[in-house]
Amino acid sequence: MNFDLLFVYWNPSEIMFHIGSFGIRWYSMCWLVGLLLGYLLMQRLYKEQKIPDEKFEPLFLYIFLSVLIGARLGHCLFYQPEYFLGSWEHFIEMIVPMHHMPDGSWKFVGYEGLASHGGVIGMLIAIWLYSRRTKVPVWVVLDNMGICSCVTATFIRLGNLMNSEIIGKVTDVPWAFIFERVDQYPRHPGQLYEALSYACFFFVIFLAYRKNKQKVGTGYFFGMCLALVFVARFFIEYTKDIQVDFEAGMLLDMGQLLSIPFIILGVAVMIGGNWMKKLGARVDPK
Repeated sequence: MNFDLLFVYWNPSEIMFHIGSFGIRWYSMCWLVGLLLGYLLMQRLYKEQKIPDEKFEPLFLYIFLSVLIGARLGHCLFYQPEYFLGSWEHFIEMIVPMHHMPDGSWKFVGYEGLASHGGVIGMLIAIWLYSRRTKVPVWVVLDNMGICSCVTATFIRLGNLMNSEIIGKVTDVPWAFIFERVDQYPRHPGQLYEALSYACFFFVIFLAYRKNKQKVGTGYFFGMCLALVFVARFFIEYTKDIQVDFEAGMLLDMGQLLSIPFIILGVAVMIGGNWMKKLGARVDPK
């Protein structure tokens, strides 16, 4: 990474460090750190709210698997359905982290493409299933997730930055990045815009929680998280380059179209807090 008077030349190694011949990627480490911080914060919230440890323990597995599966399916079905549904081999690529090569062999490539909107949908389904199993009210879980989620989202976007992916449009702003793996044009660092936004939102939501703990279980913090994150995502999309060819010429890109329902849901949940509490009011989880 080099700096000149105007732009940042960005080309960090994808590998953070090696263990023998195995390389640990920055992207993977960012995911792990984000999940770990979210896990520890959620554990703290459960303890503050006197929810038993045995009800907390299965939550991480539910969330981890649902976000990964939802994000993967979201990318494949929202952005490249014609590819992944076009043949049996490509359908398998949607499920397993491998790529079908022209010579008929399979190559491990990891999951190349994860969509945050799909991850949120997967998370909502998992929380519903988790709540049914543990009897922890669904709106309590959703509010706690709303308090924690921006931490994980921040590190995921930093991982995208380290991978030089989800790049922005060409620009002449003095903080532009030249993603040398992509081309030599100065571009908006859209990943960094999102990471900084989510970090700020975490502190806003957490401070709101500290002052209004009684609102846990009303959907207020879940709604706030959705509204803030996806409003930011909607406007930051204007600085991003298109991710797939079919977005060219569209008034709103796919990321913006998918953000609108989440914004509406977030605002509705915040406004309808008392109604939500009647549907899923806190019960004694002991």
